[in-house]
Amino acid sequence: MKTSHSHPRTTRRSFAFSLVEMLASVAIIGTITFLAIPNLVKMRGDAERNIAIARAEAINMSMATLIQVRGRTQAVTDWAGASTDQAKYTLLNPYLAYAEVNLTDYIPNGYILTFNTLDPLRKATLTQGTTVIAY
Repeated sequence: MKTSHSHPRTTRRSFAFSLVEMLASVAIIGTITFLAIPNLVKMRGDAERNIAIARAEAINMSMATLIQVRGRTQAVTDWAGASTDQAKYTLLNPYLAYAEVNLTDYIPNGYILTFNTLDPLRKATLTQGTTVIAY
């Protein structure tokens, strides 16, 4: 007696991605990136602006501290003797926590801080290009 062995047909299944699936995934990732990049750039600009404002406020606090520590008369005399913004920043540097040595390193690129008078005490002016930033 003959026995017949029937072998079930085995199908090979490929577990790789097809070209269409790869193209679709690349298109989706590209679209998400295209939509996200402007937001990332805007967030970076906002962060730099916030840093510039926070540091300008720290400068203003250090100006008030200079007056308290040195006394108004001596502080005004020292301030008048400092002819440049860098020289005035050097007077304030001991009263700033974690401050850079140079004013240009302390304020983010693209922003300019201009010192005003100590008597009467006026806030430093922060500008970006030609725009004065109110803070």
